[in-house]
Amino acid sequence: MINFVVLSRSNSNLLPSCIMEKKDKNEKLFSEFPPVSTSKWEEKIKADLKGDDYEKKLIWKTDEGFSVKPYYRAEDLDGLKYLSGLPAERPFVRGVKTDKNDWIIRQDIFTTDIAAANRIALEAIGHGANEVGLNVREVTSHKQMQQLLAGIDLKKTGINFISSRSYPLTLELFLYEIADRRLEGITLAGSLNFDLISFLLLHGDFYQSEQGNLDEAEYLVRTIGKRLPGFHAITVNGHLYQNAGATLVQELAFSLASGNEYLADLTSKGLPADSIAACLRFSFATGSNYFMEIAKLRAARWLWAVIVEQYKPEDPKSLKMFIHATTSLWNKTLYDPYVNLLRTTTEGMSAVIGNTDSLSVLPFDIPFGEDHDFSRHIARNQQLILKEEAYLDKVVDPAGGSYYIENLTHSIAMNAWNLFREIEGKGGLTQCIKSGFIQDEVEKSSRKKEMDIAQRKIMVLGTNQYPNPLENMSGSHIKLSGSQQDTPSPYRKMHIYRGAQAFESVRLATEKAVAGGRKQPAVFLLSTGNPGMRKARAAFTANFFGCAGYEIIDNAGFDTVQEGVNAALASKAEIVVVCSSDEDYATVVPEACKGIRSVNKEVMMIVAGYPKEIVEMLKSSGADDFIHLRTNVLEFLVNIQKKFGIL
Repeated sequence: MINFVVLSRSNSNLLPSCIMEKKDKNEKLFSEFPPVSTSKWEEKIKADLKGDDYEKKLIWKTDEGFSVKPYYRAEDLDGLKYLSGLPAERPFVRGVKTDKNDWIIRQDIFTTDIAAANRIALEAIGHGANEVGLNVREVTSHKQMQQLLAGIDLKKTGINFISSRSYPLTLELFLYEIADRRLEGITLAGSLNFDLISFLLLHGDFYQSEQGNLDEAEYLVRTIGKRLPGFHAITVNGHLYQNAGATLVQELAFSLASGNEYLADLTSKGLPADSIAACLRFSFATGSNYFMEIAKLRAARWLWAVIVEQYKPEDPKSLKMFIHATTSLWNKTLYDPYVNLLRTTTEGMSAVIGNTDSLSVLPFDIPFGEDHDFSRHIARNQQLILKEEAYLDKVVDPAGGSYYIENLTHSIAMNAWNLFREIEGKGGLTQCIKSGFIQDEVEKSSRKKEMDIAQRKIMVLGTNQYPNPLENMSGSHIKLSGSQQDTPSPYRKMHIYRGAQAFESVRLATEKAVAGGRKQPAVFLLSTGNPGMRKARAAFTANFFGCAGYEIIDNAGFDTVQEGVNAALASKAEIVVVCSSDEDYATVVPEACKGIRSVNKEVMMIVAGYPKEIVEMLKSSGADDFIHLRTNVLEFLVNIQKKFGIL
């Protein structure tokens, strides 16, 4: 149980009498409501279920490998030992801050154009960003570094180098600029995105050699420890796992294993654990699983403290994890892109409530492969609103004591710890990458997510459900994948992509075909019979085929099947979907199929629904297929696209 300590003046008479009276009234009021035991709640729930299976109806089986109950009570906190800690106290579940939950607003700038990057950085800093992330792949001289950082006050603004051909060179150029500005000895904020393990995963090889990369890591940690205290030499890019389709538990476990690998390898080179831990930062993605993402960050700090402790650091501060959060790429979409704003808003909230140290909100148009001034402005303002208008920076640990979140934190931590131990038992993360274990685990998770999206168990608004028929992206600059080119490599690669890409490819193919002169495929809704059922199934069908960019020819419904047949034939639609009730299908479908096929044998006849008792009869009478809630929508649409010669 959590013990809440109330601090007040020693003389209770200083409290206004109205407050004392209200307190007495509240005590009397609540005394009229006797406590209800868990067993009583369970009895009531089971009664309301009326015989339905409690486990199936109310227990949520997460992709992360554990179950979530429908409700939690104070007794569910019993046994969670870490709850006695305060914010900034071990094991740091409640964060590392003591006064308020302030975080660093960071804006990442991806362009390699030095002049453009500098302009964007100055604009971001002038409008609320505390730090910037800069792509330095083309920065190879001190003059270019000067141009990139021109006008930026390094004492006030943190600099994160997010992409470089050589991080030792980038560090040397940065140190030269610091010396040129006479800032040596001043604590500056920022980081290098050096991560040889993520490079191995994405490229299937070390960019030099394993030993050569470790030597670079040693050089960076030693140099930064001496000349740039407060700067981070190594970034554990845990967000890459989520953006490849991994579960939250996998993202956390693999990230911890990566951090542990750096500790183990660099301490073996004679570096003290304190120096290494001080130079490490972790970058996690926050996706749309709101409460789970909050719990993940809380669990991350707890487990990292346990890991670092095993290396016997001298400074207790070494147990603290520096977390940078970035909104997920996995769930972002090309279609209905402004929905991405809603996604990044809740993702940013998860990161903040989970006590991240810094946060990057991706622009809503990031799937297009390039962001613009407007989208960067909105992304930055989302953080400013969370801080300046929602006041999420005022409470140190807003999630602390929540029965639900505390239990999620514990479940994620335990499952991640078990996976971390399994990795260590197999020789560590690098060895698991070489053997393909990590890639296998991520692919298992991503395939399940892909199937859930294909069957619409996971809804991607505007893409696999409720598409906007007026959108057309065929003329847009589009970045369908962030994965590396499929070049030969010694080890398997982990590919970064978005979950919506497969659906988007189907619709883009339609738009490209239409732009090339093909008639837009049309779907005619032949609605008749039961008004309620035909309307519901017509709406379902419109959403279904709208995902492929087909024209939907809707109507108010027909009094007779023949009227519907006549209208369908007049529409010249390639697909006719019969929308009615299961009870009506036995007579409606055969009549509709006969009427259509007597004139045009090429029309596809589809039934909305799956009346399993008469499915074979309907097939024999001319029905080509059925669409329903259990249909693999993506597979169905791909097959039709191939039939039409679009894919």
